[in-house]
Amino acid sequence: MTTIAFLGTGLMGSGFVRRARATGLAVRVWNRSAAKAQALAAADSGITACAGVAEAVAGAERIHLALSDDASVDAVLEPLAGALPPGTWIVDHTTTAVRPTAERVARWDARGASFVHAPVFMSPANCAEGTGLMLVSGDPARHEALLPALQGMTGKVLYLGPQPERAAAFKLFGNLTLLGILGILGDVARLGAAVDIGMQDAFSLFQHFNPGQTLPQRAQRIAGGQWDPPSFEMAMARKDLRLMIEEAARGGQALAMMPALAALLDAGIARGEGSLDVAAAMRVPR
Repeated sequence: MTTIAFLGTGLMGSGFVRRARATGLAVRVWNRSAAKAQALAAADSGITACAGVAEAVAGAERIHLALSDDASVDAVLEPLAGALPPGTWIVDHTTTAVRPTAERVARWDARGASFVHAPVFMSPANCAEGTGLMLVSGDPARHEALLPALQGMTGKVLYLGPQPERAAAFKLFGNLTLLGILGILGDVARLGAAVDIGMQDAFSLFQHFNPGQTLPQRAQRIAGGQWDPPSFEMAMARKDLRLMIEEAARGGQALAMMPALAALLDAGIARGEGSLDVAAAMRVPR
């Protein structure tokens, strides 16, 4: 039976461990809070809770990590430098920053390990069920060798190219979008409160109107520089933002996200772009 090590058994890591057992793998687990690892081991004889990282990785075919950030990844892995056999697979599912990820891969490559960054868009339930999306980048040969194992962990593996830090970047792109949506919903709730419409009532709009469907089209318009003819003129969009901000203020509410968006549109209008599509205000000057 193949044995893997899993370092970090929080919500996501615990789900991955359960999935690994469902696919017939033996798992050696370590967590900074030992009780979480011990609870997994108590529920399944194929899971071994280890007191230390070195104990967990001993004899493991692959080392997987699901930790909190760059600092935690380095704190766990660096003590293993010089102790891992050449060619050891290290698969990091942690959401980490782009440049530190590139440096980490280079550092472990120099030590003879095969480090792959594979962050995910997966809830704890997805991790346990083997559904969702996993991002991978880096050496194509490593991707091909690792792909069968990764496919057993998730519904889809998206390979993003040979630069090892690209998966980290794309994970941040996705999370930025998800968190941005939450910020927008917060402003919808604030505007609703300002006009005496409850949050549940205001949000009922999205049972019928799905703005997310326009995201790929809008992204392509920004990326492709398609400003004319406009589908939503920048000047008219700015007028609507003014209405939102002013109406919220009349009801004693301050919108959090819309003023920053209004500033981008103001800059575009100052450049003489008021008659172009509002997407023109979102481009990044080069």
